[in-house]
Amino acid sequence: MAQQRPIFSQYMFNGLVLNPAYAGNQKQFNTSLLYRDQWVNLDGAPKTQSFITHTAFKDWPVGAGLILSRDQIGVHDDYSIYGSYSYKIKLLVGTLSMGLQAGFNYTISDFRKLNVIDLNDPTFSSRITRFNPNFGTGAFFSNQTTYAGISVPYIINNKVYDKEDIISQAQEARYYFLTGGHVFTLNEMLKLKPSTLIRVQEGQPLGVDLNANLFIDEVVNIGTSYRSGDSMIFLFEILLNNNFTFGYAYDRTISRIVGYTDGTHELMLTYRKSLGKGPCHAYF
Repeated sequence: MAQQRPIFSQYMFNGLVLNPAYAGNQKQFNTSLLYRDQWVNLDGAPKTQSFITHTAFKDWPVGAGLILSRDQIGVHDDYSIYGSYSYKIKLLVGTLSMGLQAGFNYTISDFRKLNVIDLNDPTFSSRITRFNPNFGTGAFFSNQTTYAGISVPYIINNKVYDKEDIISQAQEARYYFLTGGHVFTLNEMLKLKPSTLIRVQEGQPLGVDLNANLFIDEVVNIGTSYRSGDSMIFLFEILLNNNFTFGYAYDRTISRIVGYTDGTHELMLTYRKSLGKGPCHAYF
């Protein structure tokens, strides 16, 4: 009964990590490298590395995306590959995109690395691998100033262990994501974007993120977020040139483990190339 999938703090700039319908958003080719070091100083705390890419197609109302990820926590290494596809429908007030994703997780659990009390316990004297396919779906609406999305990126509740010599009731839990945001123009240089993420995991309390981002001359973006029961987040993104942006987020833990960790660091380097006449920089 705990976190099972990686949690990101800069998802508002790369919605594919939450919703396959985001693939090809805003007529761009988009590629990101992301590194997240969660709960620094805690032995065995999560570390995540991800390659995220997606693109629109200039003459077709479709998008495609790919996520390659490695998630490390404790004695577990989880590798995943997920491809996504979206189809876009033009509406009078914006664009509605519907998406699907499919892929798999390959997990290696080396229990021999644990410090155990009973050295003869067979549960903790083996190296276990498992292959879990999965698929998900979502919908995403957007126009120039507003977006909203709903997704269930992993529908199958796979067993965590599936071996006869291990007794376990552990099972993956399904996630539901609701997202939304709006960009307000304050003046020629400043734009403000409040947004939210509602995270529902089966068997767990409701999670809510409240975010606010300030865009300065479309070059610098500074923001803050509150993640219910978990952390305060401070982040920035800077436009390095016409195509590259760099983002950093620091999560200051506010839960009961605050005395044991210096927080969480997340780095993201993004390359964007416009496939139309608009700018490469995107607000969401």
